[in-house]
Amino acid sequence: MSLPDDRRRSSAGAAQLIVASALMLMSELALIRWAAAFVVYVAYVTNLVLLASFLGIGIGFLRARRDRDPGGSVALAVAAASALIWLLQAQVPDPGADVEGLLGAPAPPVWLVLPAVFAVTTLTMAVLAEAVGRRFIEFAPLDAYRWDVVGSLIGIAAFTFLAFVAAPPVVWAVAIGAMGWYLAAGQGRRASVGAVAIVAVFALGSFGAGVSWSPYYRLSVETRAADRISIHVNGLPHQAIRPLDALVADQPFYVAAYEHLTRPPGRVLIIGAGNGNDVAVALARGARTVDAVEIDREILAVGRARHPARPYADPRVTAHVDDGRAFLERTDRRWDLILFALPDSLTLVTGQGSLRLESYLFTTEAMEAVRDHLNANGTFSMYNYYRPFVFERYAATMREVFGNEPCLDAGEASRAPRQQAVLTVSRAGPDGLSCPMRWTPGADVPEPATDDHPFPYLRGRELPAASGIGVVAILAFSLVAVRRGSRLPFREMRPFVDLFLMGAAFLLLETQNVVRFALLFGTTWLVNALVFAGILLSVLAAIEVSRRWAPRSRSLLPALLLGSVAVAWLVPADALLILAPLPRFAAAVAVAFTPVFLANLVFAQRFRDVGSSTVAFGANLLGAMVGGLAEYLAVLTGYRALLLLVAALYVVAIRLGPRAGSAPSIPGRRGATVAA
Repeated sequence: MSLPDDRRRSSAGAAQLIVASALMLMSELALIRWAAAFVVYVAYVTNLVLLASFLGIGIGFLRARRDRDPGGSVALAVAAASALIWLLQAQVPDPGADVEGLLGAPAPPVWLVLPAVFAVTTLTMAVLAEAVGRRFIEFAPLDAYRWDVVGSLIGIAAFTFLAFVAAPPVVWAVAIGAMGWYLAAGQGRRASVGAVAIVAVFALGSFGAGVSWSPYYRLSVETRAADRISIHVNGLPHQAIRPLDALVADQPFYVAAYEHLTRPPGRVLIIGAGNGNDVAVALARGARTVDAVEIDREILAVGRARHPARPYADPRVTAHVDDGRAFLERTDRRWDLILFALPDSLTLVTGQGSLRLESYLFTTEAMEAVRDHLNANGTFSMYNYYRPFVFERYAATMREVFGNEPCLDAGEASRAPRQQAVLTVSRAGPDGLSCPMRWTPGADVPEPATDDHPFPYLRGRELPAASGIGVVAILAFSLVAVRRGSRLPFREMRPFVDLFLMGAAFLLLETQNVVRFALLFGTTWLVNALVFAGILLSVLAAIEVSRRWAPRSRSLLPALLLGSVAVAWLVPADALLILAPLPRFAAAVAVAFTPVFLANLVFAQRFRDVGSSTVAFGANLLGAMVGGLAEYLAVLTGYRALLLLVAALYVVAIRLGPRAGSAPSIPGRRGATVAA
């Protein structure tokens, strides 16, 4: 039995909208990974690409018209963006070397590269969003919103699967190119050229001798000498595999902690085990068992295959692919020696937020967890190349937690202004270690990092000048880009100032969930993917409820929303760490996703009545981008205080929203939004 023509057209339109939304999300994630992989300047500012994506999506929706379909250009746009970013390549071939560009040429300066990446990403996402927006117009607002979220879920699931199987970018490109070709069916040669171009460009960066792709990095493994195998990540030197004798001779800090022990190590835990150097040292020093925790399974695989001592093949060693802090919080085991073995990542947890993978390892609460997992005479040691104020912060935190000054082994200052150093402390007190030199505090010791303020690499609670300049520049560029790119007077967005504020509030709420779950369950790529999938599922649930139900009282949903935000503020994330994993997960989901669900109910009730949802979308996305910039306030206040800003933004948005029966509209423009 065949479907009626109108239902067939509706089904085909829904399928196209789902594919377009999946394409847009996958392209955003791909550009974030691609830019970080080849441009070292982007390593710690991947949220720059995210903010550019919000801006581009907003402009694209404002440009969407029924009589214009950029479908044939979508794959070409992604191909062009990835090619330009690849040409802007900047990498550091060796420690202390100058930054190099493509094929060893001088790298473009950072002041040119970062604005170029931002502009290219904005333009690309605008083309993709215009293709999505044109399909939005064919549906009622909440129906379009529903199909958009379904497509976004598919995009997240697809990219998560590709990360799980460590697929190189050329595989991402095949998926993106195929979706672009599908959307451009009937538009002739341009669609095929775009699909082929994106695969070709991504293939250029996918392969090479010793190149592989983990969920976090582009790894490059190279034999530099007979006794040295170098591991580069995203164009930066990261680790080197060395035979045990060469390692100890050249870098004695690897054995410094063992020199202070009064008895051989028994059970050893190594966090940041990497390629296996530290594991090999522990085995050589007589460890009975070693638990080796490494967050990146591809680096672990390199160590298994290439380390000459084969430490991971030893039956005394158990390897764990996990976040170090999360591993500690999930176990009741105790060890005689716990090592933080150079756990220094070169990437952020996600494109959203300012957390590095190891940020939660260096807080006061983390060191308390270390202390509680040591036996009565157990020892904790950490080593790295520290900036002076970072070294002082860690030493002071160890003294605060363990009650005595740590032993100090100072090494060479070969990575100025960094100082090689080892800090070692015993749970048994000063007499628990053989310690010829102890740390003495300097004149200016920074306050410890905490779970609420996990920024160990910042000197204090202040926004770096470069970040402040960047925020102002992005805002200025965005105002010009929205006005010029959309060709829409700002006055047409004035009726949607409440949606602007909702966008800012929701982005901050989303960031809260990312950092909350990173603390509770780890900073791994899988946890991040599940958080974003959970947010989208909450949005989808809110849409389905809104399509079937409208509250009698306009104040009910806002009151429930503000109440749920208050609960999230009253229950700090680290308060849930005392719970067992399953109750912790249930409590975290309830605390984190209830505000997300209610926020989307409030948004959906407002959005269903707009007559100009593409304009509403533009206002909402501008708000989301401003919310992404406001996330930097966590550097000053800590993450928990951002919930107060979330509540304030929703209060003002609700007060400024239209009263019943007075929803503003601009005839002839319909659509929906992906941010609430």
